[in-house]
Amino acid sequence: MLKIRLKRLGAKKNPTYRIIVINSTTKREGRPIQELGHYNPKTKVMQLDKATALEWISKGAQPTETVAYLIKNCNEDGTLNYVKKETVKLSKKALAKKQAEEEAAKAAAEAEAQAQEAPAEA
Repeated sequence: MLKIRLKRLGAKKNPTYRIIVINSTTKREGRPIQELGHYNPKTKVMQLDKATALEWISKGAQPTETVAYLIKNCNEDGTLNYVKKETVKLSKKALAKKQAEEEAAKAAAEAEAQAQEAPAEA
């Protein structure tokens, strides 16, 4: 059975991957049938030949879970459509500081708006 999967490259703790079509019994770094693109998970840079990947899937090649996600979230030009999520939890102190900065920015914007209205009325 053919698989579309990732082939690991790169240095220790700095992986990069090639997206390849390969026989499922071949080892991870084995010789691929075809290379479809590359993916760097640290920088979220990807280049993929989406049309060829979909063609292989239509022929019966099974993508791995990760490759299926990459194909699904790929733009037509082959780049990754990545939306950065803000899932970082802030400490109470950092959260209070962030709220204070937002309030200060809002007050400055209101003061600027009032300053622009005053000369217009005169």
